[in-house]
This record gives sequence, structure tokens and C-alpha cells, in this order.
Amino acid sequence: MSENISVLGLGLMGSALAASLIEAGHRVTVWNRSPAKADPLVARGATRAATPAEAVGASPLVIVCLLDCPSVHEVLKEAPLEGRVIANLTTSRPAEARETAAWVAERGGDYLDGGIMAVPQMIATPGALILYSGSQPAFDRYEQAFTAMAAARYVGTDPGMAPLLDLAMLTGMYGQMAGYLEAAALVRSAKYPLTDFTTELLVPWLNAMAAQQPRWAEAIEAGDHRTEVSNLEVNRAGMENLVRAFQEQGVKLDLLLPMKTVIDRRVARGLAHEGLSGLVEEL
Repeated sequence: MSENISVLGLGLMGSALAASLIEAGHRVTVWNRSPAKADPLVARGATRAATPAEAVGASPLVIVCLLDCPSVHEVLKEAPLEGRVIANLTTSRPAEARETAAWVAERGGDYLDGGIMAVPQMIATPGALILYSGSQPAFDRYEQAFTAMAAARYVGTDPGMAPLLDLAMLTGMYGQMAGYLEAAALVRSAKYPLTDFTTELLVPWLNAMAAQQPRWAEAIEAGDHRTEVSNLEVNRAGMENLVRAFQEQGVKLDLLLPMKTVIDRRVARGLAHEGLSGLVEEL
């Protein structure tokens, strides 16, 4: 079903979102503070709006992808929001999403907040995911249109849930990146081929360890951190060994030292028998 959709913000991500909607056959109106950024999309069939108010007025569904939440308020402050669905795909914090939802509701609009789990090049490919939270009727009404951009997953009525889960997924990603960078520094200190280490050793190991995470989730939800594998005392000793090895190789362990601190603190509480999942209680 073809929809009238407006897209405000044509950076790399906003342009990719708009292009995917055009490709899917939707009637797309676009606006950007620098009008020239709309040129490639207009050439593909989009309609250019001169102002945010004109863009919002053109469509019942308005997708916003700007720098930050203050930018969203600034851009939409003169726009007619009554009767429209605002799908805010701007990166935000949970508190900002809730504040923006209330602000849109006061002006007669319906609100969805989104967390884009993709880079622009992934939009409209099978690996892209966008999380949505807020108005379920709005999501149900436009779910088909949303899937033109990426797989669409509704995660609850709290507008702050999508950005919270977005940040949680980024946290997991940054943790993995931190571990990889530390590992790469250690491997390079010994002049071992880093590509071989990464593809032949580390990636298969990380994939095997990722299989443990659902069991950790069950343990955390149950509050039962007993383990039949490496307990915190074993991991404490392992981290001590890591620290010494890194020092001997002349490599800094700055990205992982905070984890050692938390392990030490948990063991000092007399909980050395627990597994690593028990660290969540310290956090």
C-alpha cells in the first residue's frame, strides 16, 4: 500500500531512509536545512518541501532523523502536528523520548520513538533493524511502510524503551569492540599476524562464548548466579594474570581494568563462588 510519508533530515541516514521509501513505491516529501541535500532524492521522485511545516503538512506520517532531540523540537515547533504520526528516528535517550512524546501529544500528534540498529549502507537490506516504542496503534497502522526501511520491531508503549534498548545494544557492541582492541594490541605486541588471529582464532571463540549469554540472562532474571564453570575467584585470578601479561608485553589494559575492579569488589563481598553473571548486581 502506497503511503504519503515525509522525511525531515537528509544526512546519510535520513537520505537512506527516504531512498528506501521511494524505492518501495511510497510518495515521499523531503526537507533538509541545506536544500541541496534533497537533490538526489528529488531526482528519484521525491517532492521537496521548502519548510518543515510544509513537509509535515504534506503527510500523515512524518519520519524525523536529525542530529539530536533539541533539533527535533526546534524543527517541529512551527509545524502542524495535529492528527499526524511523528516517528522520531533521531538518536536519543529514554528521558528525551518520553519528553518528546508528551510534547507531541500536547500538540495533537501521535508519537513513536525509534532506535536504528544499522548503518546507512544497511538500510533496506536483511541485516537492518529498527526498534519502535510508543503508540501501538500508530505502529500497527504504518508497520508495512516501516518495513521498507528495515525490519521493524515494536518493543512497548513506553516511548523510552526503543532508545533504551538501542543504547543497551550499543553497550554490548562497545564492550565487544573494547575486548577486541585490547586483544589486538596484545597480539601486535608479539608481532603475530592480526588478521590470522582475528579470523581463525578470535571470531570462532567469540561465537562460542556468545552462546552462553542466554543462560546468563536466565541466571540474572532468576537472581541465581551459581555456576558449574569458572567462578569469580577463577576469573579474578585470570584477570590478575591478564594484567601482568599486558604489563610484561608493554601493553595498556585500560579498556578492561574497570571489569577487574568490579570482579575484585564482588569477590571481596564473599561471593567468589558465583559466576560472572553476578557482576550485574554490582552494576
